[in-house]
Amino acid sequence: MAETALMAANRHRLRHMAKRGNRRAATTLWLLDRTDKLLSLVLIANTLINAMATALVTAIAIASFGHDENVITISTGVVAFLLIVFAEISPKVIGATYPEKIALPTSVILKPLMTLAKPVIWFVNLFVGIVLKLFRIRRGGNIHDARLSPEELRSMVLEGGNFIPQKHKSILLNLFDLETISVEDIMTPRSQIEALNLAVPVAEIKHQLTTCYHNKLPVYEGEINRIVGILHVRKAMALLNQDDELTVEHFRELLSEPYFIPQDTGVFTQLQYFQENRERLGIIVDEYGEVQGLVTLDDIIEEMIGEFTTSMPGAARADSFGWNEQGECLLEGATALRDINKRLGLSFPLDGPKTINGLLLELLRDIPEAPISVKIGACVVEVVQVQNQAIKMLKLKRPAPAAAD
Repeated sequence: MAETALMAANRHRLRHMAKRGNRRAATTLWLLDRTDKLLSLVLIANTLINAMATALVTAIAIASFGHDENVITISTGVVAFLLIVFAEISPKVIGATYPEKIALPTSVILKPLMTLAKPVIWFVNLFVGIVLKLFRIRRGGNIHDARLSPEELRSMVLEGGNFIPQKHKSILLNLFDLETISVEDIMTPRSQIEALNLAVPVAEIKHQLTTCYHNKLPVYEGEINRIVGILHVRKAMALLNQDDELTVEHFRELLSEPYFIPQDTGVFTQLQYFQENRERLGIIVDEYGEVQGLVTLDDIIEEMIGEFTTSMPGAARADSFGWNEQGECLLEGATALRDINKRLGLSFPLDGPKTINGLLLELLRDIPEAPISVKIGACVVEVVQVQNQAIKMLKLKRPAPAAAD
């Protein structure tokens, strides 16, 4: 029972208990750090006791009934049956069912026994080492010390059940996902960036500043690929209250240096870069230096804990769509595939286009003329509206349960 309980005990739970001052947990960890000696002690004691029990019953049978072979055979069979039921199967099942409850008290007994039996353990392990060398088997480290991979940690979180609140579980899983996605997956696309053009009249600049939805704006001259800086709207609003005649140069003096990010930068890596460079906003560019989108620190935080900021009007949000009673969902073509998969429980491929519009254009290899339907996996996608060489609106039809399975 002790052997099975110690081998089945949760190493991480024992460490947690030991850090909180549980001496029995610390003793159990001490024993588990010496697995070879622990197993030697338990197995030597177990084998000796079982052998002594068999020999004792045989001696009693001979003393009571003489050297009758039938009696000796029956007594040996009875002892073997009792040992299997009461000394092997039942104790090990109990030990595997309640590992911590049994391992903690038994460790207090096993530790001094290990000290007393140290010479015997050394002698037995001497022959064990010879056998292992004959088979060219190296004595490895403790199996409990094997480090967990991110996938194994993810599985532990998923199997946490009621021990981890659902919100905490969601945040932990999102943290693991940060290693697998790039800033391109969470960026605000170029077409949705709210930016300030210094090439327009000052009156138009003032109007845009008074109606903008963000406190920082990328600033460019002529076209979006010529970004010259980042403007803090609060500083610009102070200019608007002045009586002096404003010029473009007044706004140019308020600009801070733009921060550019390669489009294939990992999200977790970019989070570290934001921290190191004390930045909160970055412009994403491709290999040719053309602007692809914009990402902020808030975008990364939302990827971990969920939506909490107010988006621009018209921007697609992960929580703004869902299946209706008819099993249909109407959404914009610019909606990210990752948001669709999360919200609707679908499995659209994520290794290519980032939006449902891009996925359809890749499959059709042409700009469709609405209406048209495409079946992707078990989900039917119907194009509802096409505008400006892109799919504006589309409708998804929920896969049938059998097809989904």
